[in-house]
Amino acid sequence: MDTDIETRIGQWRGYLSRRPALRPDDVRELEAHLRDQIDGLQSGGLSEDEAFLIAVGRIGKIDEVSREYAREHSDRLWKQLIGPDEQAATAQRGERRSFVLALAMAVGAGLAVKLPWLLGLWGYDSADFILRNAPALVLVFLAGYLLLRRRASVRTWIIVAVPFAVTFTVMNVFPFALNGTTLVLAAIHVIVGLWLTTGIAYMNGAWRSHTARMDFLRFTGEWFVYLALIALGGGLLAGLTLGVFSAVGTNLDVFVSEWMIPCGAAGAVVIAAWLVEIKQSVIENIAPVLTRVFTPLFTALLLALIVSAGIHGSFIEEGRELLIMFDIVLLVVVALLLYSISARDPQQRVGWFDRLQLLMIVAALVVDVLVLVAIMGRIGEFGASANKLATLGVNLVLFVNLAGGAWWHLRFIMRRSTFAAVERWQTGYLPVYAAWAAVVVLVFPPVFGFA
Repeated sequence: MDTDIETRIGQWRGYLSRRPALRPDDVRELEAHLRDQIDGLQSGGLSEDEAFLIAVGRIGKIDEVSREYAREHSDRLWKQLIGPDEQAATAQRGERRSFVLALAMAVGAGLAVKLPWLLGLWGYDSADFILRNAPALVLVFLAGYLLLRRRASVRTWIIVAVPFAVTFTVMNVFPFALNGTTLVLAAIHVIVGLWLTTGIAYMNGAWRSHTARMDFLRFTGEWFVYLALIALGGGLLAGLTLGVFSAVGTNLDVFVSEWMIPCGAAGAVVIAAWLVEIKQSVIENIAPVLTRVFTPLFTALLLALIVSAGIHGSFIEEGRELLIMFDIVLLVVVALLLYSISARDPQQRVGWFDRLQLLMIVAALVVDVLVLVAIMGRIGEFGASANKLATLGVNLVLFVNLAGGAWWHLRFIMRRSTFAAVERWQTGYLPVYAAWAAVVVLVFPPVFGFA
């Protein structure tokens, strides 16, 4: 089979893999049936496209394969596909169970960030505890929710658990200076590393699959959108709570700042993931709109930065705050690019939006080069430090990612490659981010004396 049909089969497999009622073995068996159907239809004279569409229809409808499979797995929810009403009832029961599970995990995450207080460790420095443990304590509940929902194998549980265990150990054994630079850097990069580890839970262990990685990138973008919406609503709720109770003479500052906001933020991480999976079709409809709104805006921002740099000259004298802002813009642009790629239909023809994305990537590359030059200039003038080397490293990682992305986008636009190649470059690059995060967490602190 050629690349296009393999891409379509990969998308179909990814869709099934996200259904909690289907186990990996189920998906593999259904895929085998699908491939058999396609081969049989092609031998009858149909084209690959026609064979794929008809085969998918046959698998999804009531046919002998579905009947036999349902009889063999009579205890499985998916057999209810035979009856639409039963399917709807099963879906509702599944949603209720997943909500109860998500709520339990959200409560666990919310309480975990207040663990010292719950254990009566009144003298424990809360800021130090949060920096060392909060990312791992929150994401471990999200990973647990995904693993339970997917009924993951013991092997997948172990693969996900090991990085979390290593992180907990390192972050609590390393003698970091209180609020030191290496502690802050490690805390930031722990989020990156453990988020990618959580991706293994989302992919149900299929982390070698490019299709599964692209699904995880799509999940990440949708999760962020829901989290932002929850944050807006939560901020409004916190403000109204303070305002209303203040008006009646009750001061809830401590409750809101020390309990409501941190516990709510931790729980929202899990609830946002639950919303992505339950209300998936809602975000799928607005994702292309979001990418088309923000891609032109961020392209304009990058071009404006390049013009400003041309007028202003060197950034070295402007200090690290400006470089940090530039890096934040670059990170957002890369995230937007990944989300755009994940939301795009691979079968869609090359259009103006693909050319605009290439312009955004090239503009981001130019900005990244300016930042790299400025960082190396600061290192040459003021000497190396943990902050400067961490910034230099992340900009080099971004540079290679953007350069490769530009190359594959250009080949796709010139019709010398498929969009699947663009996706494979981005999904294949994800381990580089995990590796760099591991270096900053494990190597930087001892090298720089835990300062």
